[in-house]
Amino acid sequence: MLPVRFTREHEWVRVEDGVGTIGITDFAQGQLGDVVFVELPAIDTEIARGVQAAVVESVKAASEVYAPVSGTVIAINDSLADEPGQVNGDPQGAGWFFKVRLSDPSELDGLMDQAAYEAFLRSLD
Repeated sequence: MLPVRFTREHEWVRVEDGVGTIGITDFAQGQLGDVVFVELPAIDTEIARGVQAAVVESVKAASEVYAPVSGTVIAINDSLADEPGQVNGDPQGAGWFFKVRLSDPSELDGLMDQAAYEAFLRSLD
């Protein structure tokens, strides 16, 4: 299984061959409630780490999604337009948002691994 890294804003990124697949965590989708719309970046968009890259809207609120890494958007999850509930049902699988060709893989070093993210979640209680 490929390693996944997490942000304090509850985004995740899974990297394979220099391409990061990005979405929101199970914790984030649980806080949002039923997701009703996802606005994704356009393909070929250059995004910078920490900058808003997408928006997710739920029955409770709209929330910005920040890029956990910098790079060029090379794919988006088109199926979210018709089935935004995939974010609730499988946030780290079918509910992924977009893929980025990383411009600086060293940025991954600043993100949390699974154990650190779980400790971070416990600290929120």
